[in-house]
Amino acid sequence: MARVAFVTGGTRGIGHEIVARLKADGMKVAAGYSGNDAAAEACAKEFDVMVVKGNVGVFEDCQRAIAKVEAELGPVDVLVNNAGITRDTVFHRMSPEQWGEVVRVNMDSLYNMTRQVIEGMRERGWGRIINISSINGQKGQIGQSNYSAAKAGMLGFTKALALENAKKGVTVNAIAPGYIDTEMVQAVPEKVLQSIIDQIPVGRLGRGEEIADVVSFLAGERAGYVTGATLTINGGQFMGG
Repeated sequence: MARVAFVTGGTRGIGHEIVARLKADGMKVAAGYSGNDAAAEACAKEFDVMVVKGNVGVFEDCQRAIAKVEAELGPVDVLVNNAGITRDTVFHRMSPEQWGEVVRVNMDSLYNMTRQVIEGMRERGWGRIINISSINGQKGQIGQSNYSAAKAGMLGFTKALALENAKKGVTVNAIAPGYIDTEMVQAVPEKVLQSIIDQIPVGRLGRGEEIADVVSFLAGERAGYVTGATLTINGGQFMGG
């Protein structure tokens, strides 16, 4: 029987590529999104997948989303926590709203989404939770104290949850992408973008499908011995812990 996967923030950017790959792997896939209905409709049509609207920062929205997916596709076997936002500014000018919104969507969403599926995964003795962090959660970034804090917190969450569920056949891993060629990155001014590329040893931006390839492995049957890991995919830009 085909596994069921739910990808938050799955209709654009890296999430779009993850949805494409998991669907190609033969999974039944649902893509979560928060606002862009046109992109969601295009994703649903392109890949023949289910799309579900909601705010991952709101627990009740996540309850409703998972209930819809499980009613239509079956119990969720693979959860990819990919949704994220930025509200960049230096900390001494950061408003409570800029801090709180980023923490809710990037960090609280881990609890809100994973809490809906973890008990079922444990009962069935199989599950894959994959958290999409960021290079900036590892090394920090000027103007992103909120984002960096949330993405770093994701790594601690990954390790703790991996320990709790290892004996139940549920693996929990994180991926920390560097700068990937998405709409968000392409919106960066050309000179700034070039200065970023100049800092990447392989000399280019990453591709969304390169992240999706690693998600595909972690979501599969052969990754049962990989848990609590953080896989850095950044072209050599940062090699620290």
